[in-house]
Amino acid sequence: MSGAKRFIYDLGFDQVAAWISSLGEPSYRATQIWQGLYHHFYASPDQFTILSRQLRTRLADEFDFSHLTPAKTLASSDGETVKTLFTLEPHNSIEAVLMRYRERRTICISSQAGCAMGCVFCATGQMGFRRNLSSGEIVEQVMYYARTLASTGERLSNIVIMGMGEPFHNYDATLAAVDLLNDPQGFDFGARRITISTVGLVPAIRRFTAEKRQVNLAVSLHSVDDEQRSALLPVNRKYPLEALRTACLDYVETTHRRITFEWALIDGVNDGPLEAERLARFLKPFRKDHASMCHVNVIPLNPTGKYAGKATTKKKAYQFQAVLEEHGVPCTVRVRRGIDIQAGCGQLAAG
Repeated sequence: MSGAKRFIYDLGFDQVAAWISSLGEPSYRATQIWQGLYHHFYASPDQFTILSRQLRTRLADEFDFSHLTPAKTLASSDGETVKTLFTLEPHNSIEAVLMRYRERRTICISSQAGCAMGCVFCATGQMGFRRNLSSGEIVEQVMYYARTLASTGERLSNIVIMGMGEPFHNYDATLAAVDLLNDPQGFDFGARRITISTVGLVPAIRRFTAEKRQVNLAVSLHSVDDEQRSALLPVNRKYPLEALRTACLDYVETTHRRITFEWALIDGVNDGPLEAERLARFLKPFRKDHASMCHVNVIPLNPTGKYAGKATTKKKAYQFQAVLEEHGVPCTVRVRRGIDIQAGCGQLAAG
């Protein structure tokens, strides 16, 4: 990263407008720059041909237009999932994923290089924490894929911030990125098409609740037994299940929005009917007036090099789902994507 230059994607519109004003340029130039970034997906000052050559030179002199360098791209054998390794600087890198579905184009983006949460079955957690991403570095991942999709006449449908890192461990930058992406003058991406996934940082969930955002919230649960969950997700030692459940209940009651719980099905660990019954009881307070204010996504565990656990079978996954639905808990068995290129949930890592 350049120390002297500001990163263009770290700036809000007001900051761009203030810079334009400081140059004595007309105010509409700020709108032209903003639309160039977020409507036309320009990646360098040279592309802003609507601006004078002098102003393009000033843009190049004062701002960096990229912190992410695509270093490697892998496509799954079915061609529906593409994973990109981005280098940030000589010693850090991240991965992000584009998933094509029949009617949707979803990206899974990162909020940190590495992760400090240490979840035992997650490749990112196994690599440890390197550094937080800036809001602009989070945004740039989206712009990269928006540009890629636009080149083939496609459009981005959904953004999930559940790649590398714990988004709520980098709260300010993550939500600043969401605000930039949601800006109606800019990318204008609907908040309800963005999902943030957390392992359960209770104070951050409460902060998120107080802000009453329209962004979707997903919580990685994986167990409703404190001892077992602490073994899988060390964060549970600090924020145990009852504190987490209370915070999640406050979220749905305050925002009137449904919450999603993620559950990686590990063979012989948390994939049996007894565990499903326990989960249904744990989630009973989320059922109000015959409607559920939560949804459970289950997915067979994706393999990682430093965890010996195995994925459940498809049969047991659907049996788990059936038990939850018998208790009125909506549940989806998610399709595993990009496993052959280590692009599935929990598989992202960078050396």
